[in-house]
This record gives sequence, structure tokens and C-alpha cells, in this order.
Amino acid sequence: MKATRRAVAPVSSPLLGSLRAMTRPEPAHADVREAPPVAGLGPGLAFLAATVNARAVVEVGTGTGWGGLWLLRGMAPDGVLTSMDVDPEQQRAARRTFLDAGYGQSRLRLIVGLAGEVLPRLTDGGYDLVVVDGVRTDYPGHLVEAIRLLRPGGVLALHGVQEQDAGDGPESAAVRETLDLVRGDARLVPVLLPLGAGLLCATRRP
Repeated sequence: MKATRRAVAPVSSPLLGSLRAMTRPEPAHADVREAPPVAGLGPGLAFLAATVNARAVVEVGTGTGWGGLWLLRGMAPDGVLTSMDVDPEQQRAARRTFLDAGYGQSRLRLIVGLAGEVLPRLTDGGYDLVVVDGVRTDYPGHLVEAIRLLRPGGVLALHGVQEQDAGDGPESAAVRETLDLVRGDARLVPVLLPLGAGLLCATRRP
């Protein structure tokens, strides 16, 4: 039986406008704007946090708090964000951003330090979601720690894998190594999402 192709009506401008509005920060967060290179990444982080009903999240790379706001938006109301960065000025700016957005101190655990030194001190299997957006050459080591930190059914997300996977430098080599490690790990079910500069996600099997 020959299939009949149905005409697909174009998406209306009002609907497109509504969809775009969903990906913008809320008015209270208007000072933290989503730049074109990371388009769609923020809502993706909020979605991941909400999907696992995250109560304990680790973020590598606090920055000024942009990603953390999206994570907090998706997390459970009593969830705690553990976020680390080597820059104390950025951490102070992020704390102000979180507090101004209405997230109290009890929701925040901000740590100044190298992720390679902080992650090993965190609790095995104690986290629902681990998000990494840091120095790409550190990704293979961060992956090992992220898997250790995740509870069964938890999710890890590493940002920036598509911008590096075709190059020849040490960052590109580290990203390719990370991709190979994820693909070869029977504990993980991975997917590469076209968000921002490429978001590699994987859930840890129960």
C-alpha cells in the first residue's frame, strides 16, 4: 500500500514566539543572558535536573552563575547545588546572582578550587546530576569522578564536546578520549545533544 504524504502546516509565528520565550531566563534572571554560542543549553540543563528530580547536583565551572540558575530552576525545591570554580571573584559574583534570584544559602554549596582536587572529596553515589563545563583537557579525569559520584539512574552532562572533537590539539584529543570512554563504559547509556557547543549526556544504569 502506497503511503500518502500529508502536508505539514508551517509553525505559526505566535507559537515560535512562545517556544523561544521558554528558552529565555525569567525576568528575575534577566541580568544573566544566554549568548548565541550556548543557545538552548540553559533549558536543557533545567530539563535534565527536573527529569531526575535532582536534589543533589554537582557543577564544574561556576562562572558567573548562568548555568547554575538553570540547574536550580529545574531542581527539586529542597535541592542543593554544589558548584566549584578556581576564580573566587566569579564565585562571589555567582553567589550574588543566586541570592538575587531568590535562592537562599541553604540551596548553595560554592567551593573555590580545582575540580581535580575537589571532586575526589565528594561522596560516592551521592548525586543525581553532574554537569561539567571546564578545561577540556581535564574531561577524562572528570568523567571518572562523575561516574563515581552518580547514584544509579543519575545523569552526567559534559558541555563543549562538539567544538573540540574535530581538532588536533590537546583539548580535542581529550574530548575524543572522553567520548571513547563513555561509549565503552557498560554502566552508561549515552546521548549527544545538539545544545550549546555539544552536550554529551549519559545516565548511569540502575
